[in-house]
Amino acid sequence: MAAPPFTIDVTGLNKHFGDKHVVKDLTLQVRAGEIFGFLGPNGSGKTTSIRLICGLLTPDSGQGTCLGLDVRSESAAIKRQVGYMTQRFSLWEDLTIAENLDFVARMFGMANRRAAVDQALADLGLTSRRDQVAGTLSGGWKQRLALASCLLHRPRLLLLDEPTAGVDPKARRDFWEEIHRLSAAGITVLVSTHYMDEAERCHRLAYIAYGRLLAAGTADDIVASQRLHTWEIGGDGQPGLAEELRRLPGADLVASFGTTLHVSGRDRGLLEAGLRAYVHGTALRMRSVPPSLEDAFIHLMQGTRDQFEA
Repeated sequence: MAAPPFTIDVTGLNKHFGDKHVVKDLTLQVRAGEIFGFLGPNGSGKTTSIRLICGLLTPDSGQGTCLGLDVRSESAAIKRQVGYMTQRFSLWEDLTIAENLDFVARMFGMANRRAAVDQALADLGLTSRRDQVAGTLSGGWKQRLALASCLLHRPRLLLLDEPTAGVDPKARRDFWEEIHRLSAAGITVLVSTHYMDEAERCHRLAYIAYGRLLAAGTADDIVASQRLHTWEIGGDGQPGLAEELRRLPGADLVASFGTTLHVSGRDRGLLEAGLRAYVHGTALRMRSVPPSLEDAFIHLMQGTRDQFEA
């Protein structure tokens, strides 16, 4: 039998918790071996969406498949082929690295546990630390251990829920190198993140705000979809500069980037004229720059409303 064209193919998924509509008509397709990123504000439904499309939660309505299996009726079979890494370290702090992995291997009922643990230790660079107690590890090493535990049973799909929160930049970079290695080996990866540099490492992205999918595609696709024109404003500005720029005609978005401001809008002519008039005769300088992924996401957020607000 030929493999399905998509690892994930879902249509119209909905989920309520009480009277809160947390995921609204989610439709999504993810290819095998793809690194697919989920972005959005806290409480936007990213984690719930990931769990729905992988059979870890049952949708109220909608349909689809994950790994060729029905997300509603074959969720148990899906779970056996999924590795799930939560944001918070969830292994046993009083066990060593090797003991943690052996315990997880026993939970999966794996044959040749010792060989599987040794291979996981080697794959994630943990062999020299195998006897170190997990509670004494730094954030980066805990992250490696958590990933090793997710990979023990050789999953075809990996779910990562904000996996690099609280780790240093080098650990983040090393982690993403490992994720790309796994992707190249054919493992599909779904990852939620708040970091724009991590989002740009994904093959494709989905942006979810308060239960709704607002945009999906490559980073370039999403930036282009917003049709923004952006200028960088630098120099010695006065207090309240951002607020003043927000009042200019055509200024849809003003965001701080280090010591400069990015001013973006869809009407290029209107915004450029207003900015040139504003900076004329001041110490400010302006230059046109390509809109960034962060510009696009901030723009997407405008006009969305948190369904949990009173």
